[in-house]
Formats: sequence, structure tokens, C-alpha cells
Amino acid sequence: MSHNAAPLRILQILRAPVGGLFRHVYDLTHELAARGHEIGILADSLHTDALTEERLGKLKPLARLGIHSLPIPRVFGAEDFTTPFKVRKLANELEIDVLHGHGAKGGLNARLARIGARQRVSLYTPHGGVLNYKPGSPAGRAFRLIERVLLGATDAIVFESAFAQSAYSGQIGQPACPAPVIHNGLMPAEFEPITPGPDAADFVFIGEFRAVKGIAYLLDALAPLRAPGNRPATLAMAGGGPDLESIKAQIARLGLGDRVTLLGVKPARPTLHLGRIAVVPSLAESLPYVILEAAAAGRPVIATDVGGVREIFGPTAPSLLPAADSEALRRAMQSALDDPAAAAREAETRLGHIRTGFSIAHMADQIEALYRRALFARRAAGFTESSSLSS
Repeated sequence: MSHNAAPLRILQILRAPVGGLFRHVYDLTHELAARGHEIGILADSLHTDALTEERLGKLKPLARLGIHSLPIPRVFGAEDFTTPFKVRKLANELEIDVLHGHGAKGGLNARLARIGARQRVSLYTPHGGVLNYKPGSPAGRAFRLIERVLLGATDAIVFESAFAQSAYSGQIGQPACPAPVIHNGLMPAEFEPITPGPDAADFVFIGEFRAVKGIAYLLDALAPLRAPGNRPATLAMAGGGPDLESIKAQIARLGLGDRVTLLGVKPARPTLHLGRIAVVPSLAESLPYVILEAAAAGRPVIATDVGGVREIFGPTAPSLLPAADSEALRRAMQSALDDPAAAAREAETRLGHIRTGFSIAHMADQIEALYRRALFARRAAGFTESSSLSS
């Protein structure tokens, strides 16, 4: 932050602290607080549990303006008409400069609460947001209509990938407000190299156990693989989710019980020690942190060409694979086993690409500048309007 720039009072709004959205909010809050800004957090009060409380508790030391809760339903509810007024009241009490909404419901409340406030701005980071709702479904149609209406109350949109930016423009429309791509960033410690242990599996998968993660294709690809010495290739899998039982059944059906280790839900970085090559066979993604983390740690990564993954891979993007293609996945995995030196060289090239463009400092620099740009424009417009009314 510039020595001459006053610290900002920022309210980060999200429905639930889950997945990459929470990771982004945590990292952004951590960096902005370190720069002297005062941060408040607002999350849903309707659905909470011990894990939610634990995650929000991690933000408490960083949130000088407090952790707050208001009813934010997952789907449409009466609270969608009442909570924005309560958010506005809270923002007034905290003298908030910036309302930053994350996800569909965070964005809804941030922008509705900004209406009528001349000295405050609303920003929105979709994290998929309305685009997560199936086009043509009742919820999908309703949320897309609301999103188009809300564009008039939006001072800026932050897209975490060019893929997300393009999808939004195609389905919602081209925003009139500033709408830059600002990639997620990693902490400096996450660029420390990781060396797999002597008992590490050949491959490691880290993610949710659900169909969109492409695990069925990964297991099919693993079955015929042989490591040097004609040893059957092995896989460590960290995660949990609704498809756990079907994944266990597929492992048994393919006879992979002694080759696949299910680790349960684990944080990504420590789990990277347990496999030599990370595999991300997703059918759809936005800008997955697991690839960023693996690449930053210097690990080889095999991934599909979905969402914003190409932006992470940069000069190594030609190695990306088509989604839902077990044979292409098998060939890439076998090649990595046969030529680990080539896989290591590609990992080094990828690390050089993300080291500059995907750091948390770079991310926060751009978001902080966008906050100030939006505030300047908003307050200048309010001053012009006031001058016109008084003349």
C-alpha cells in the first residue's frame, strides 16, 4: 500500500467457507490485513457446523472489523429480500468503503447493499457464481436474469481466469464496469520445493470424490500402467465426497485394491509428498488451486484442458489432455513414468511461469488497485451529481 494512501475498510461477503472460494477469501484477507487495511467477514448464519466455525475462526485474527453472520440461503429464500438491508445497516455501522461479494449469493448481497450509497463500492468475484447453475433450469434462468439486473449496481467484477471472464460475457453479457482477470495467488512458502518421500506412490490425486473430477477415467488409465522394472503403478488419493463408494467399487472391480491408497480428506501441500506425479483429470474446472500448489512446489502435473487450467500451464499448455479420455490419460501417465527427466523439465518451466503471475502479492496488488479505482470513480460521480443538484 502506498504510504500516502489511507487504509480501506472492507467487508468480504460469502455464503459458506468452502473450497477454492474460501481459500481465495482467506488469502486475500491475510494479505490485505498485512497491508494495514481493516477487514470484516460476513457469512451465512442458516447452515453452520463445526468445520464452518473452524474455518471462520482462522480468519478471526485477521478480521479487525469482526466476523459477522446473517441468513444467506443457498437457493432462493425470503432472506434474499431482507438480508441485503441488514448488510447495508452493518456496512453503515462499520463505515465500510468496499463491499466485496464472493460467489452468487455473496455477490447478490454486496451489490444490493451498495444501492443508494455514494461513498461505497461493490465488487463481485463469481468463483463460478451464477454460471454454476444449469442453463435453462428454473434456478439458472432466474439467477442469470438477476445477474443482468445487478450489473447496474456493480462497480467492478474480478474474474479469477480468462475462461471465467469469457463464460460470463457469453452467458450474461459484457460488463460495463471494469472486469479484469486477476489470477489467484499463492503464499511465498508455497513456492518451497517438495520432494516425495521414498515410499511415495507413482501418482497422487487430491480433490473431491465426484464425477466432475474425472476419477473414473483416472482409475481406468491406471489399471494397465507399469512403472520401471515392470512394477504395477500406484496411486495415492486424498479427498472425500458423494462418489466415494462408487470409487471404492471401481477400485475393487479393476483389481486395484493393493495399488490405490485412499487417504481421506487431506490438505493439498502435505499430501504432495505422497506421490511423485500429480494427476488432475477433471471434466470441468475454473482455476484449480491444487494445480497451482503442485506446480509451485515443483511437482510434475498431468491435467486436462478444462476451464482456466491452460492459463496455469502457460508455455507447457501443449501437454494438456482432452477431458474424459482414459487412453490419452494412460499415455501421458506412462510417458511420465518412462521419462521422469522430461516430466521434471516441464515442471521447472511451469514453475517459472507461475512464480511471477500467480503470487499472492501480485493478486493483492491488482485487487487493491481495483478497489481504489472503483472508489475514486464512485466518489467522483457522487461529487458531480451533488454539484449538478446544487447549481
